[in-house]
Amino acid sequence: MNWSWRAAFDSLPLLLKGLLVTVELTLLGSALAYALGLVLAILRRARIPVLSQAIWLFIEFVRSTPLLIQVFVLFWLVPPVTGFKMSAFVTGVVALGVHYATYAAEVYRAGIEAVPKGQWEAAVALNLPRARTWRAVILPQAIPRVLPALGNYTISMFKETPLLLAIGVLDVLYQAKAVGADTFRVVEPYTMAGVLFLLVSLPASILVRRLERRRAHSV
Repeated sequence: MNWSWRAAFDSLPLLLKGLLVTVELTLLGSALAYALGLVLAILRRARIPVLSQAIWLFIEFVRSTPLLIQVFVLFWLVPPVTGFKMSAFVTGVVALGVHYATYAAEVYRAGIEAVPKGQWEAAVALNLPRARTWRAVILPQAIPRVLPALGNYTISMFKETPLLLAIGVLDVLYQAKAVGADTFRVVEPYTMAGVLFLLVSLPASILVRRLERRRAHSV
């Protein structure tokens, strides 16, 4: 099949519509992942051994199973059991968020453990409440350390959203498939979809690398 620039450009409107969905999935999934990941990281340091162990088991279970399987479980198995059904888009956000939260939790944990012990001891000496110690002393030092790593996970999440095609999420890859089915030309829409992924992920990767270098120079 010969390449057709007309077919490529004709596919762009639908692909851009799908790209918007892909970006929305990534942003919402990232927000959920990094909020939940922070909660998991803090709970792992709880002084309740049973809770800390349960969080560790949850993290290891999620990290040890493929994201695609988790998507299928949330979309096909959870509704019959719970009676609660989410749309394909919401399922995608939840699946991405929970999956990447387990990785974010480990990143946060590393950032928290990098805070000098003297900071904890100073907070105890000042008789600061534990919640205030976290809010005013530990997290302001830990979070800047982990931003580049979280940025890399955001980029990875963006590139994994095509897995949600399996449950019919109307992302950019879904639109490429739809265009190919309608026009019987699959090379052009899939190629343009790849170009769109590159145009978004490459600048984001450059930004993350700059954050990493700036962080390294500030240490």
